[in-house]
Amino acid sequence: MKEVISTTAAPGAIGPYSQAIKTGNMLFCSGQIPVNPETGTVPEGIKAQTAQSLANVKALLAAAGASIENVVKTTVFLADMSLFGEMNEVYAENFKEPFPARSAVAVRELPKQVLVEIEVIAAI
Repeated sequence: MKEVISTTAAPGAIGPYSQAIKTGNMLFCSGQIPVNPETGTVPEGIKAQTAQSLANVKALLAAAGASIENVVKTTVFLADMSLFGEMNEVYAENFKEPFPARSAVAVRELPKQVLVEIEVIAAI
């Protein structure tokens, strides 16, 4: 059985998808780009954008009764791999050991020309 998880504390879906889906004890969060849900703005720079993307992830997790500690897998999409180091600094401030499994890839383009998008899977 699928349960839709949504919150106004993270940017709304801009297409035919859900912000997150809970099934059993698993939560699958759609990729979060660094849009501030209150203002609709995108901060400047990879560090600020990573922080905002993770704030959006945390809002979705909270809407499902979970937290960042429940995350078991992340996927980080970057506009350019040269941004990896600075993204990783902010990422490391948000996750504690044992760290979730992670993939990080550079893609040709991200929505709204942002620098980063982060999706997560959590066990809740």
